[in-house]
Amino acid sequence: MAAEGVASAKTIGIETLDGAVFADAWRAGYKPKMSDVSSGRRPWTTNDNLHRERLEEIIPEFGLTALDENARAHLNGAWHRLQPWPDSVPGITRLKSRFVVSTFSNGSFNLLVNMAKNAGIPWDGILCSDVFRAFKPDKECYLQAITLLGGVPQSVMLCAAHNNDLAHARSHGMQTAYVNRPGEYGPDQKTDQKAEQDWEIVASSIEEVAETLGT
Repeated sequence: MAAEGVASAKTIGIETLDGAVFADAWRAGYKPKMSDVSSGRRPWTTNDNLHRERLEEIIPEFGLTALDENARAHLNGAWHRLQPWPDSVPGITRLKSRFVVSTFSNGSFNLLVNMAKNAGIPWDGILCSDVFRAFKPDKECYLQAITLLGGVPQSVMLCAAHNNDLAHARSHGMQTAYVNRPGEYGPDQKTDQKAEQDWEIVASSIEEVAETLGT
């Protein structure tokens, strides 16, 4: 996201945009907007719309008002073009040889389809906010995921880099795998620096998760 912000700024002659600060500012508005939807303060909408709303809020702050509609839409689409961690595709490929592998994301269906196409991620299915019409940590997301994956909580394992997400999964009976991603939020990351509970698997990569599960 930092790189995409810098690239967009350069198209309008701005060479000094701090990409990390821009990415942090963009992401900072995401959870409050999801909370507004989850609480019923506003009707259901996709995270693509929430990302675009937040982008419009921070454009003046970063001096990007010269970006036209096409440029803004392209920049918002950066969430669809996220590059995977190097271990993701090989790790998921290994897991897929034995297990059903699905997303479990607050991203939109369209975003996750595009991400898979762009990055070659071999998911078997896409479970996401558009399917649930809710955002995590709403319990319906976890319960519906369990139902769609066979209805037996202990047969479902959530693999995530976020302790809070795993805690909610465990509370609904899922098994858990923590993958440590200390750089996910950039150099100033304050949370999810390590496993905070005794998750069934604690790993440094998805390939390590696959190894632990015998694939």
